[in-house]
Amino acid sequence: MRDRNALLSATDISSLDWDKMDGLIPAVVQDRISGRVLMVGYMNADALRTTIDGALVTFFSRSKKRLWQKGESSGNRLHMRAVYADCDNDSLLVIADADGPTCHTGTLSCFGEEALYGAAWLGHLSAIVRERAVGGDANSYTRKLLAQGPARIAQKVGEESVEVALAAVTSDAADCAEEAADLLYHLAVLMEAKGFGWSEVVDLLKARHSAARASTAPS
Repeated sequence: MRDRNALLSATDISSLDWDKMDGLIPAVVQDRISGRVLMVGYMNADALRTTIDGALVTFFSRSKKRLWQKGESSGNRLHMRAVYADCDNDSLLVIADADGPTCHTGTLSCFGEEALYGAAWLGHLSAIVRERAVGGDANSYTRKLLAQGPARIAQKVGEESVEVALAAVTSDAADCAEEAADLLYHLAVLMEAKGFGWSEVVDLLKARHSAARASTAPS
């Protein structure tokens, strides 16, 4: 039997509860980097199998009465990275990377641009930094800083790190948050310059956490 909330494979499709909605299961699509909920659609078994096998998110269109690959007309496809089932085996969470806006209105998410909270917004910050790096206002601070190269960016990260440390011993929580925001912004710029992102950092933290749990688990 498939473990609850385990990563799905093609062999797990028959274990899902397809009866509650006459062969359909709702699928929530979440952006891999930002954590933003991009859209909600419905899958039947064939759509889920096609998604897992082809790595392009595919739904069953209730209006067209056929399989529908997201982006088949617009080109804004969703590249599946993982699929999980919920605890009742009757809904899906699809982790994906998006080619452009997901919504037909042109927004990143069908729930609007502002539907992103907490630390997940850091992924959106990196997207903003990337946009500034390749276009936009040539006088933007971000673009100028990237043009100066990693050494200058590293210097700024060092300066902001010191500011955070000083605020921790001399200021209140609000001032600490201000300095931490400056540091995280400059870290995002450094990540862009060096070609990695928050997802790589988070993967390392998760791996270290898993290793620490394994080392303390009773034998």
